[in-house]
Amino acid sequence: MSQEIAVIGSPDFTTGFRLAGVRKFANVPDDEKDANLDDAVSRTLEDDDVGIIVMHDDDLTHLSRNVRNDVETSVEPTLVTLGGGAGSGGLRDKIKRAIGIDLMDEDEQGDNE
Repeated sequence: MSQEIAVIGSPDFTTGFRLAGVRKFANVPDDEKDANLDDAVSRTLEDDDVGIIVMHDDDLTHLSRNVRNDVETSVEPTLVTLGGGAGSGGLRDKIKRAIGIDLMDEDEQGDNE
């Protein structure tokens, strides 16, 4: 059974993944993250169909200590964070290899037909 990628974050963050074919997502607007991000992450962690959770690195600061610990120590699904910070380029390469396209490259999302 193949597992899916899920993306959690602001609508601006999730849109590119959704356009690339990611079907599982949780939109949590920036002004609601402190109230709703824990629930979105917990629900996704419990979804047996999800193998990788993608979040923006900055969103981890909005998680409660318990949920942040759960997501950072989870083996399956595995958390991948994207965003500025040391090593973000390496994560970008890992995502590209895992799903076959570079979600951050605007040229690859153009008309390639």
